Amino acid sequence: MSADDLGTVLENEMRAYEYPWTRGVFSDCLAAAHECWVVCVSDAVVGHGVLSVGANQAHLLNVCIRRDQQGFGFGRELVNFMLTRAEQSGVGTVFLEVRPSNFVARRLYETLGFREIGMRKNYYPSHTGNEDARVLALQLDY
Repeated sequence: MSADDLGTVLENEMRAYEYPWTRGVFSDCLAAAHECWVVCVSDAVVGHGVLSVGANQAHLLNVCIRRDQQGFGFGRELVNFMLTRAEQSGVGTVFLEVRPSNFVARRLYETLGFREIGMRKNYYPSHTGNEDARVLALQLDY
């Protein structure tokens, strides 16, 4: 991902999520040198992901696939790619948060070996106030 991708990344993010990240958040991730990646199909950006790596752990901060491209395995490929990047960095554990209501994402992470280790109360905004986040972790074996 580069600054030139942010218009498309933001458009995909806004169409995929009710509470999307802002351009500023993505810009901050790029400036912080997080692992920021895009998924391209026929030169079109159809998804993106952000991974923070440090202190022998990684945090999968954002995974998004454009709505009309969901269900084709791009999300699984992107997460697997970022897990490989984490492993190449010598990371021992990868963490992430996911909405309990996001059954598709939860199932994806479970099939990749992530396990729930906790909950963050009132983490995500929602129409009814706030929604908790399930904290998941994957221990990398190398």
